[in-house]
Amino acid sequence: MRQRVIPGTSGTVRTMSLLGDPVLHSPCAEVTDFGPDLGALVEDMFATMYAAEGVGLAANQIGVGLRVFVYDCPDDEDVRHVGHVVNPRLVEAGGDEYLGPEGCLSLPGLEAGTPRFDRAVVEGTTADGDPVRITGTGFFARCLQHECDHLDGTVYAQRVAGMRGRRLRRAIRRTPWGARGLHALEVRADPGAGRAPPGHARCAA
Repeated sequence: MRQRVIPGTSGTVRTMSLLGDPVLHSPCAEVTDFGPDLGALVEDMFATMYAAEGVGLAANQIGVGLRVFVYDCPDDEDVRHVGHVVNPRLVEAGGDEYLGPEGCLSLPGLEAGTPRFDRAVVEGTTADGDPVRITGTGFFARCLQHECDHLDGTVYAQRVAGMRGRRLRRAIRRTPWGARGLHALEVRADPGAGRAPPGHARCAA
């Protein structure tokens, strides 16, 4: 039987963008060039995600403002989902909404209870231009919504309100990148207005 190639094995681990880096707080551009550089970017993203022990990674988290994300994430039944999406669109976020611990590779060491829906559907293409439709439930749905948020210039901290939000902002203030990060959150306080709001379990992506 032919062995499946492990994604990221030919990639390079890149530097992670942190909260406050401008690329994280602006909507990413659509991919129009499906040449070899795109495939190399996807490989680098997988390599970086695995090195950081995450379950998902958006291109702007490594400083590239393009609409691409990768994932290697289980759902609530421990079924593993591995893949990537180019020019993703969150076409459905529904079902029940859950408050669950969520983290982010661009806010290292922090997490907070974040509301997400327990079902999400994303449509887009592969790096070869083939159409894909991905349906996620539970933890994997959370991951899909988290990554789509990133590509719209939104981080999970913008969805954390009330006491949890204040606690998270205090924790951010204590980090080396805290002042710049808090300023970015204040400037962009409205997470994805006009779009279906993203949704259980811990997510670091």
